[in-house]
Order: sequence, then C-alpha cells, then structure tokens
Amino acid sequence: MRKSARYFPIFVLPTLLAFTLFFVVPFLMGIGLSFTKFTTVTNAKWVGLGNYIKAFTFDKEFVHALGFTSLFTLVSMVTVNVISFSLALMLTKSIRGTTFFRSVFFLPNLIGGIVLGYIWNLLINGVLAHFGVDITFKTQYGFWGLVLLTNWQLVGYMMVIYIAGLQNVPDELLEAAEIDGAPALSVLFHVKIPIVMPSITICTFLTLANTFKMFDQNLALTAGAPENSTEMLALNIYNTFYGRTGWQGVGQAKAVIFFLIVALLAFLQLKLTGKKEMEQ
Repeated sequence: MRKSARYFPIFVLPTLLAFTLFFVVPFLMGIGLSFTKFTTVTNAKWVGLGNYIKAFTFDKEFVHALGFTSLFTLVSMVTVNVISFSLALMLTKSIRGTTFFRSVFFLPNLIGGIVLGYIWNLLINGVLAHFGVDITFKTQYGFWGLVLLTNWQLVGYMMVIYIAGLQNVPDELLEAAEIDGAPALSVLFHVKIPIVMPSITICTFLTLANTFKMFDQNLALTAGAPENSTEMLALNIYNTFYGRTGWQGVGQAKAVIFFLIVALLAFLQLKLTGKKEMEQ
C-alpha cells in the first residue's frame, strides 16, 4: 500500500491537470465574463450585475424558456421513469425473449441527439402532414414531440438500471409475500419499490439532468419554432451568445444561471430521494 501511495500523484497528476485546464479554468473565466460586456476575452468591460438584470428584464424569451424547460422536465421525469419502471417489471418476469426486448428498448439510447431529432422531425411531420400542419404549427405540438422523443431515447437506459435494482429484490421476501397472500400492488409498493430506491434516485437524477440540459434534440426537432415558443434554456443561451451582437455577456450570465438552477435541482432531488432511501 505504501509503495502504491508513493506513485499515486504520478497517475493522478495528468488527469487533475487536464481537468483544471479544460474545466475549472474555463468555468471560472466564464463566471468572470458574466459580469462584463465583451465580444472577445481581451476587450471585456465590467458591468457588474447588468447582464443578469438584462437577462430577466429585457429578454422575455429567457423567462419563457425557463418555464417551458421546467414544465418539459417535470413531465418527462414522470413519464420516463413510470414507463421504464413498468417495462423493467415486465422484463424481470419469467417470459420468453426478455433479453431481446431489453436490447431493443436500449438501442435508441445509442443514437446521437441531432440524428434522433431529425428522425423524429420527419416522423412527426409525416403524420401531421395528413392534417395540413407540421410540428412548428403550435407550441403544444413541439412540446409533446420533445416529450415523445425524450421518452423514446431514455426509457431503455433507465429500464436497464431498474432491472438491475429489481434483480436485487430477495426471492425470500417475494415468496413470503406470496405465502401471506399479499396483493400484487402491496408487494410492489411495500417490497419492490423500497428496495429499488437507489435505482430510483439514479434514474430521477439522470432524467432531470438530461431533460433540463437538452440542446441538440431541441435544435433538430423544432429549433424553437414557432416564434421561439418551444425554445429550451440551452438553445436560448446558444442563440443569445451567437445570434445577438453585443449580447455575449448576457449569454454568459444566462449560462451561469443555468448552471446554478441545474445544480440546485440536482441537489434537492438527490437529498429528497436519498432521504427516502434512509427511511426505507
């Protein structure tokens, strides 16, 4: 152990150096730039909280994107986890072809977000074309299109995590519940769900992070249309930074706000579900 500890810094140093140079330093520089007005890093001028005030008072699209993203995240978290957990329950039973179906449901997670967005854009528009409209005709079409895309992509991945959790449920508990004549719902809510709470914690965290930070699927599916009403936070920040001259500082301020919101939500979610684990 002492010999390996001696070489520990040698193996850690390259990773730590890369992490510092390519994550910590740009992150801290980004926070600093959010308090300036700039077009390049060398001509930054201090404006204090001006960019943050401007983001909320002079940019109604940012506030709308925040509300749209929050609603989308809430709906997607519920649908993704309910569907994936239901599939996991079915595919942990003694039925034929479970391995095949697990693979089929997991495959969409391997497709890139941009490609996935364009594929679903073609599919949804192909259906809506029969009614003389497309996905950008109404905000609701874009919203539910994003929800559908997200479920199709994430359900299989979350299902695998739930399957791993359900396979850890002791057979003795299930046999005892069966002997006692416990209804299926009682077994589900009082035996299976309490034991798979760690899986629920992981899946809700991953769903929260993936949906709230969604960018490429949003860009490919609707690009914010109609009139930026389906624009999510990540896309709004991108459009602000690269699409508005002189708004780079505001875009950077939005990015900092975005990070703080995601970090706060993730912390609250982990604390809440972690507390449930402790109670169980």
